[in-house]
Amino acid sequence: MIARLLALCVLVWGATLATGAQINTDQVLRVGQNALYFEDYMLSIQYFNRVIQSKPYLAQPYVLRAIAKLNLDDFGGAEADAARAIELNPYLTDAWEVRGVARQNLGRDSAAIDDYDHALRLLPRNRQLLFNKALAETAVKDYTAADSTFAGLLRYYPGYDSGYLGRARLRLEQADTTAAVADIDSALRINRNALNAYIMRADIAISRDADHRAALTDMDEAIRLAPRMAGLYINRAYLRYTLDDYFGAMADFDYALQLDPVNRAALFNRGLLLTEAGARDKALADFDRLIDLEPDNYPALYNRALINRAKGRYDRAIEDINRVMAEFPELPAAYYVRGEIYRDRGDLARAARDIERGRALARTAVASDAPSAAPAGDEPSAEAAAREFATLLTVSDNAEIHEEYNNSAIRGKVQDRNLQIEPEGWIDLSYYSSPSELRPGGYYIKEIDDINATRILRYAIIVTPAVPQTDEATAERHFKSIEYYNSYLATHRPRAIDYLGRALDFVTVRDYAQAIADIDRALALTPDLAAAYLLRAQAGYRQWQSELSMPSDPGRDALTRSALRRKILDDVIADLTRCIDLSPRMAEAWYDLAVARLASDDYTSALAALNKAIELKPELGEAWYNRGYVYLKLGNRRLGIADLSHAGQLGIVPAYNLIKRISGH
Repeated sequence: MIARLLALCVLVWGATLATGAQINTDQVLRVGQNALYFEDYMLSIQYFNRVIQSKPYLAQPYVLRAIAKLNLDDFGGAEADAARAIELNPYLTDAWEVRGVARQNLGRDSAAIDDYDHALRLLPRNRQLLFNKALAETAVKDYTAADSTFAGLLRYYPGYDSGYLGRARLRLEQADTTAAVADIDSALRINRNALNAYIMRADIAISRDADHRAALTDMDEAIRLAPRMAGLYINRAYLRYTLDDYFGAMADFDYALQLDPVNRAALFNRGLLLTEAGARDKALADFDRLIDLEPDNYPALYNRALINRAKGRYDRAIEDINRVMAEFPELPAAYYVRGEIYRDRGDLARAARDIERGRALARTAVASDAPSAAPAGDEPSAEAAAREFATLLTVSDNAEIHEEYNNSAIRGKVQDRNLQIEPEGWIDLSYYSSPSELRPGGYYIKEIDDINATRILRYAIIVTPAVPQTDEATAERHFKSIEYYNSYLATHRPRAIDYLGRALDFVTVRDYAQAIADIDRALALTPDLAAAYLLRAQAGYRQWQSELSMPSDPGRDALTRSALRRKILDDVIADLTRCIDLSPRMAEAWYDLAVARLASDDYTSALAALNKAIELKPELGEAWYNRGYVYLKLGNRRLGIADLSHAGQLGIVPAYNLIKRISGH
């Protein structure tokens, strides 16, 4: 077949892609939206730039570019682009909303409220606008207005758990903890997997020094839902410590540092716990690491001074405590510690002066910038002073409403929330891959290996479930590659492999319509090229995904748009079926067919395709995960967990999270 692929030639089809000043702005805008949907924000901006240069009077590319900039944390740029869109079309609701989101992230909450009010005049019951507005009103401490907005939001959407959590945050601002907990409980009655609810309720218990056992239960639930959030383990360690579970606390600090090796709170807390356990060398290593990261971390310097004193390293101890005293010159504890270091070293005169100075400061309670002084009349010691800087830290910013300042319909995110359970995605043909330690390589498909063996393509094709985002340099490389193919095909008799190579360039820069057109040309030359059907199915599936995120088009009714999506998915399934007819042992094609079937909620057909994929390639971890997912959807918990376990064994990390969540129900 490769010989035919190289030899079969016909004249070039029609005109090549449009180049130069004239561009099809609708097409370029659509490709930019594709890139935005797949979170290739830098690439999407390049496309929107081209549309703006060609037609600067259009509002939509400014809004879309603003959305891309929001996701790159360029809030000032996003605000400017949204403002320009509003100048061009003041009736574009998304423009007001995007500018409001940008301003809210810039801390300009009053201006954000004005923007949300404009958008709400056009869409008075929009859930996200009401939610963001209420948060902004809370931020400016207009509690009456925020309460009214939350009331309206929850009247329209009584099943919106984030609405209750947002109002709980308002109640905390008003110091009404009882009402806050009641709202959190309401959110959990609606959604038992509401991560932020468990975090907020546990944080309230910690801050109030309330029932730590109940808080520990909430933190366990939060960790079950978000097992890779280091801050949760730090707070659970604190709770375990207060409940005298030292081993559990240490295990949590250890795991938090596995997740985030430079987490300051975890290093400090573990250092304190190791010091308390007498493991001075290990504690010293933690404080050394923390001070390397934060040279002015005075509690760490203080505790390192205590350890060095205990180890007889008096010069180092005095150096650290002097740095603390330079920052806190009226801290009694520092004078006590330095005095005892001098006494240990035999310098009794200096020791007496420091201890007396510490007592005088304690009596007059002159410690405005430091931890509280010891009560007058107490006989302080180094141990008592140490406790001033030896309190375990908690992480107070865990509770984060994930939809805050965000409308998933406009931000181009693939995922809605981190709690959403999704099957594993497509296995792609790509020029690039993002290998991980657990899964360092791609998959082998003989037909792709045969194409690579010809060495005709400009880049080797990789079979991978992990395609990286396209950065600016990569995009530029593939735009140049497209130009190369344009020139080559204009001066040579075309070959199917040339169209295939250019199609994959188009896929890389998210131009799926052009990719499909090139694959059509390749298949006209070589109708039995299985790899071409696989790639066309991939481009079609990505096009179908991006169609889901497109804003409604006033020129097309919902029924027509739904039919278009259905047609795209049907074509994807037809291409995969043809690929399998030509190469029935291509496990990845069976797997991708199952992904397409899942997209149409055809679980029975998806299960059959996954069975075949696993039969052909038992090491295909994604297939095991998705079959477990399908079994769970069909109500077979036993087989679902068994498949998820095998998927985890093959390196599919989310499998263990899903197993843990299922087992907790």
